[in-house]
Amino acid sequence: MKKDTITLGDTEFCVYSFNTVVVGSGAAGFNAADSLHSLGQTDIAILTEGVNMGTSRNTGSDKQTYYKLTLAGDGQDSVMDMAKTLFEGGSVNGDIAMVEASLSAMSFYKLVNIGVPFPHNAYGEYIGYKTDHDPRQRATSCGPLTSKLMTQKLEAQVCQKGIDILDGFLVIGILKNQQGDACGLAALNTDETDAPNHGLTLINCTNIIYATGGPAGIYKTSVYPESQTGGSGVAFEAGARGVNLTESQYGIASTKFRWNLSGTYQQVIPRYISTDAEGNDPREFLDEYFTNPGRMLDCIFLKGYQWPFDPRKIQGYGSSIVDILVFNETQVKGRRVFMDFTRNPTCATRDGSFDFGLLNEESHTYLKNSGALFGTPIERLAHMNQPAIDLYKNNGIDLTCELLEIAVCAQHNNGGLLGNLWWESNLRHFFPVGEVNGSFGVYRPGGSALNSTQVGSYRAAQFIHANYGDAPPSAVDFAKAVSAQVLEKFNLTHGLAQNLGASDVYTRRNEMQRRMTQYGAHIRSLAGCEAALEGCLADMAAFGQTTLASLRELPDALRNRDILLTQLVYLSAIQAYIRKGGASRGSYLVMNDQGDLPCDKLGPQFRFSLDDGAFLQYTGETEFDAATSTCTTQWKDIRPLPQGESWFENVWNQYRRGEIIRR
Repeated sequence: MKKDTITLGDTEFCVYSFNTVVVGSGAAGFNAADSLHSLGQTDIAILTEGVNMGTSRNTGSDKQTYYKLTLAGDGQDSVMDMAKTLFEGGSVNGDIAMVEASLSAMSFYKLVNIGVPFPHNAYGEYIGYKTDHDPRQRATSCGPLTSKLMTQKLEAQVCQKGIDILDGFLVIGILKNQQGDACGLAALNTDETDAPNHGLTLINCTNIIYATGGPAGIYKTSVYPESQTGGSGVAFEAGARGVNLTESQYGIASTKFRWNLSGTYQQVIPRYISTDAEGNDPREFLDEYFTNPGRMLDCIFLKGYQWPFDPRKIQGYGSSIVDILVFNETQVKGRRVFMDFTRNPTCATRDGSFDFGLLNEESHTYLKNSGALFGTPIERLAHMNQPAIDLYKNNGIDLTCELLEIAVCAQHNNGGLLGNLWWESNLRHFFPVGEVNGSFGVYRPGGSALNSTQVGSYRAAQFIHANYGDAPPSAVDFAKAVSAQVLEKFNLTHGLAQNLGASDVYTRRNEMQRRMTQYGAHIRSLAGCEAALEGCLADMAAFGQTTLASLRELPDALRNRDILLTQLVYLSAIQAYIRKGGASRGSYLVMNDQGDLPCDKLGPQFRFSLDDGAFLQYTGETEFDAATSTCTTQWKDIRPLPQGESWFENVWNQYRRGEIIRR
């Protein structure tokens, strides 16, 4: 690790120089660094806000899924078959789908070989199960903490190799050279904000692998860990394009301890109740909308299989109407919603017991085969999945006697930053990998995100090793190239440090996040989106003058700025989609005055119509103009699935000549 000091104006700044810096310390970031080092590029470092802060380490579900090629049984599968499944999710480029399928087995077996305990049978087959949007049985899991185990094992590889980790650094700017290529970072050392330079530190590098995760901080109701806010805003500000920013995934999750409530949490059929803001006036509110008690119970059960909100599962009292009714209670009526595992739903209770005869065949058969046709929801959950209870108990919530507060929460971003076949952005030498890369399309198979963290980070490492191995310029030359950009970031930070008054950083963040949850989450309208955009633009224009923060709070103030930038670009993409005639799809509902009403007891704001599939043939690329704070979205035809070269001798010769790994 090379370290220098430069002076710009009257201020000294520390400069670290590397061939490649990996930003982020989740499954994608650690794999990128480990892969680069294994390929032979050792002049690298990881830069992170906090090694233990990311989504990979801090989230999961009742059975967190990893999606890969079928590796067991006699079911037919192939790279092309898996690529077709990914491609058919819509708004996915075929070449990207092919790469994610091709490298899924290699990436999976690497994880196995470093100790991630995916289950296999006595013959060594890595057995699987079917997940959502999956025609095979490609999914596997090592329990509720699959991504955490992946991250821990990959971190051990990084530590074993002695790769430097710069911990406690917040990226506040991506620096560019005269050619317009990414060439470094402006980062805040969060432990040194009281220094004359406020901790502003410069990273001089040939390449940036950006593994910051999804834009977790833009929403109020979110299942992302509170420790993660994301870093997409500074990438947009530097000119990196976004793709499919309209596409995110939402579902029912707990809010006190942020966790997805899929699988057995729903299949045991708990009560859904709402209260007023103080926790009084409890009501089993689903009863008010369902005329058929059995259908209501089946919808709750199906939320285990069909956890993400999906507008195709609304009509005819499909399972996603539950998400709408929860949203109506929390966001429209201002009430609070809870799941209660201690008692059976009243409509199902006969002579003090659950009347399982009300269930349809699918729900009844599942519970019967699980030996769970008895008792209360908590008793069924203990029988079927005791670790699901233990997980909450270990996080301060006792499901055996407590209500579990819930909301419809943002869970995953299917869109993100644009990347090519090697995960390189339109901003050259800048590689977004993992969830921050928008490779997932509209209807992704469950667990494909974890596969993408490994495939994308490896592809970026391959390309850098083969093409971008040059050392960075000297610190002096670097400083000359980026001095104006650095001073702009320093002046922003210094200006915030001079603002006087009681801190409002967290109040402002709360307001921003509530706005996005109300208008830019799973229930959307053109009018609401445009109102939210106006609010974002006003907040951005006034940010430097009106934000009040102590020196200790400077990092959070700058996180707020990144959140605002990200919201602005995402809302602009949503606005462009709706204006072009885009309707409900994926995991969101677009309000349509002429559309269908989910049920006659809901207000007209929930009228909607389904997208006819035409938009699935395009990706939406959104670019932010920092000079004008405006965005443009272009609709690009998706690239088809490649009919790749399959004659061995030809590929072998191309590979030997170094013709494979190139733009």
